[in-house]
Amino acid sequence: MTDAPLFQDVIRKRRSVRKFEPGRSVGRDVLERIVDCGRWAPSGANVQCWDFIVVDDPAMREKVLAVFLRQAQRLVDHAKGFPAVKKTYLANTVAIILVLGDPRWKVCFPQATSPQFDAEYRDNNEAIFYCSLGAAIQNIQLGVTAEGLTSAWLSGGGEAETNRELAEVLGYPSWMTAYGTIPIGYPAIDQDRRYRRPLGQLVHWNGYQPQQYRTHAQVDFYESTLRPFAMYRDQESMDAWPDRDEMLGEWTNAFTGPVSNPAQTLESEADFSHPRVIGQATKRRRS
Repeated sequence: MTDAPLFQDVIRKRRSVRKFEPGRSVGRDVLERIVDCGRWAPSGANVQCWDFIVVDDPAMREKVLAVFLRQAQRLVDHAKGFPAVKKTYLANTVAIILVLGDPRWKVCFPQATSPQFDAEYRDNNEAIFYCSLGAAIQNIQLGVTAEGLTSAWLSGGGEAETNRELAEVLGYPSWMTAYGTIPIGYPAIDQDRRYRRPLGQLVHWNGYQPQQYRTHAQVDFYESTLRPFAMYRDQESMDAWPDRDEMLGEWTNAFTGPVSNPAQTLESEADFSHPRVIGQATKRRRS
């Protein structure tokens, strides 16, 4: 028998935290163990299409912070309504890890031998590339949790302007991209679990179950109204929300029960490249 925590416990303790205790530090041995978790992530063709920049020098951290303060302001100016937070908390990190994606390695993934399949394999290779990077980012976040620290996942480095500024500050080639930025620190407050879909809604046994399908209208409702609350409230289940019925209305069972689509009707593909309805979040974005 062992008193070591189950791996599932580490997964459940992982949080995206944006309030860190100031004045703390960790040794490089801790940071190396965390980064080593990323090194062991799976990747397409085992190419390991990443590099990890660990920022633990206070002066360099200030430069990275300045980049993300400008990135946060661009969100305010050009992505109105997105429930973003200021990035000032980066000043209290013990380190910041940037996960760079190196696109050259996509050449090692399956390549078409005829024009007929060129688009298919190029699209799939993009998916392999991003999934590989996501696995490394997740491994690093779990490594952070296992060390008793906490982190978040900032995707803003993947924006072209932000990546250009980060490349200038940190010295990497601008054609690489910081797809994941992981601030690390000691949590200033305890945080409960964020919203998770009920397990029964997302598990499909031996084939896709239409009753678990989430309808276009449910996606619209989440984007336009629920999103800011589901992102930041400290309850795993929406049933714990004191204003659950008021917030969910006719969608209460769809978001809290075992079945999201009792009619079992599947819909045709629709254009979700832009928000489609007006709700609380949409109104803030357009104001």
